[in-house]
Order: sequence, then C-alpha cells, then structure tokens
Amino acid sequence: MSTTTATPTASEGLEASMAARRTPEQLKASRALLWRELLTSLWAPLVILGLAFIPYILLIELVPPAAAWAQPLMQYLALAMLGYFLGLIGWRLVSPKERVLRGLRHEARELIQEIERIHKRVPGKIAPEVSARLAEQAVRVEGASLAGDAPGLEKETKELDKLATQLLGVFRKQGTWDFFAGFAKALAIAVIIRVFIIEPYRIPSGSMLPTLEIGDQVFINKFIYGVRLPFTNWVPFQIVRPPARGDVIVFNNPVRPEQDFIKRVIGVPGDTVELIEGAVHINGEPQQRTLVTEEQLVHNKGEGGPWFPERLVLYNESLDGKVHAVLQEDRTARLRSEGPYVVPAGNVFVMGDNRDNSLDSRYGLGDPSLGARFVPYGHIKGKAMVVWMALGYGGWFSNFFEGTGLRTDRLFEPVR
Repeated sequence: MSTTTATPTASEGLEASMAARRTPEQLKASRALLWRELLTSLWAPLVILGLAFIPYILLIELVPPAAAWAQPLMQYLALAMLGYFLGLIGWRLVSPKERVLRGLRHEARELIQEIERIHKRVPGKIAPEVSARLAEQAVRVEGASLAGDAPGLEKETKELDKLATQLLGVFRKQGTWDFFAGFAKALAIAVIIRVFIIEPYRIPSGSMLPTLEIGDQVFINKFIYGVRLPFTNWVPFQIVRPPARGDVIVFNNPVRPEQDFIKRVIGVPGDTVELIEGAVHINGEPQQRTLVTEEQLVHNKGEGGPWFPERLVLYNESLDGKVHAVLQEDRTARLRSEGPYVVPAGNVFVMGDNRDNSLDSRYGLGDPSLGARFVPYGHIKGKAMVVWMALGYGGWFSNFFEGTGLRTDRLFEPVR
C-alpha cells in the first residue's frame, strides 16, 4: 500500500499545509505539547492569577459583601500561584535538558509563526510548491520537538530558517516592519489600559490610615467618572456616574500639580460640609459615627524615616450608608468646629481618614495658607478599588528591610 502527499493547487497558509501532512496522532501530540508548554511557562501562574483577578474586581465592586469570602479565596489562589511559580523554577534547575528544549521550541515556534504571517500578508504571491517545501520542513521541526530531541530540533530549525531565507528572502526583510508594528500595537494597548481603564497607585503617607496603609499598592478605576484626556485636566463626559460621598479617589493636586493625592470624598457639589467635635455634618445633618476603640495601633512613617507606632482613637463613620474607618488623635477633637465649607459646582471636598494627620481640603490640599481648597472633577484620575500589593510594616522579610515586608494579609483588600 502506498501513500501520496497531495500537492496544493493554490498558495495556502503554512499551518494548513502542515495540517495536511500530520497524522491524527501527531496532531493530538502537538496540541498536548502546546498546552504543556503553556502551563509550564513562568508566565502561567501570573496569567492564571490575572484571569481570576478581573472577575474578582467586578464582583467586589458590584456586590461589596461578596468580598468576605472572595478575598480569602483570592489570597489562597495567590499563595498557590506563588508555590506554582517556585515549583517551575525548581523543576528547571534540576532539569537542564528541559530548559534547553524550551528555548529551542520557542525559537522553532517563532520561526514557524513568522512564515505563517508572511503567507497571510502576501496571499497569492507564494507558489504552492514553496509552501509545500516549507511545510515539509516545518513538520520535521515539529517531529523533533515532539520527540524531545534537542540536537535534532536545533538542526531541523536551522534548516527551516535557511530554507525560509532562500524561498522568502524578500518577504522576510519586509517582515521587520511587522515586528515593530506589532510592538507599537502592544504598547498602544498598554497605554490605553493605563490612561483610560486602570492604573496602579502607591500609598505614600499615613493620611488614609487605617483604610489604606503606607506601601499599599492600589488599582484605580479610570473610567467610572469619565475619560480624562491625557496631559489635561478635562473630562469631556461622564461614563458611569459622578464622584459620590464616601468614594476614595486619586487626583492630581490642583495646588501642587506635580503630586497626586488620595483622599475620601466627603462633600459633592452644592453640599455644605462642617465638622463639629470631629463629627461630619453635611447640609446640617450629622453623619453617624460610632466609637470602636481608643487604643487602635497603627504604624506610620515620615518621608525617608523609620516606622513608628501610634495609638489612636478609631471610629466607624457612615456617609450615605457607606461605612468606613477613621482615626482621631484623641476623643476630644483638635478643633471644636471646622467649616462650614460650601462645595462649588464641578468640585468635591475631600478629607483623609486619618483626620488629624491629613493635608486635605480643609488645609489647602497641602498649603494651609490658602484656606479651604476643593478638587475639580477634571483633576480626578479615578476611584480606588482594591489593594493588589502591600509592602508595608511587618510581613514577609521585614527583618531585612528596616521593618518593611510583604503584607499577604492585605492582598486583594477592597478599598471601602
């Protein structure tokens, strides 16, 4: 019984030509190897965690009470992915052959994908016989890869590279632009995500204690209030809603444009905000505040200075039904009365949760000599959503870094 290889009658893609030359067993083995390579990539744990993180953010934003069970699950998943990552590194260290094979397989895949891109870019310009010769050699490369034959894989890949240069030389030179175009597209996507969708922000000071601690890294939702045009402080239209009382926002400080601040929205346009004995009053209505403890221990630090402990008075405060924690130095407020502050249109009034240690709207947003200052909508960069990393006081390896360590207990903490 003899077998014949069909000769293509028209120029077709490399993958299609290769598929015609594979047996079902080879096709199955090829797919299994691809999945094995993906799952043993050092990127695999990060990709899995990232894929879980997206629905987690949506869940805790849309259904806040779900964080009670979803956050521990995410923390366990993160620890599992860390173990996964360390296991992959250990496996590579004890299996040098596998490390060499991964590199060779990567080179082979890149070459085959390049040839396939050329076929797609110039349809009809590559003769069927050329596609057939390239496909036959590519199948040999694939066979050596499936067999785990490192020397054979290296030899067959070099042969394919030589053949591609010989048969597709002109098109390969043109492919350099494709590389840069692909890089530019990836860069553009990353910029769009950072500018319009989500952006990281590091907590630099203790003004938002205990809600946010120094060294917390948070993601901010860039589109909820509207698209803020790059290099401007202009939001042409709202997308979801305007800032609301209780939101924790990151904004470009209108008083110190070189700095970004993070504070809590206390008053919205038209509100009259006043503090009486430390309690917030909005439009004459006192906001509920409940004493939790007079001995709340927190750790603070100045710029470049060491960590130091503080024991402060902890309250739970409610703004429009949103409960959050606030700190005060003593049961007796520093000032009996502050305000009233009338919030102008298109602005918000903000304060830090560490009420006696925050340069906020009450104190000129960093320049007390200016009196009260508000945050224009156009300066708001977004709403803080979740702590994705925490390098703060205590935690893993803190003994080696002057008290600063990885705080796994704060991972995926919703910002409330």
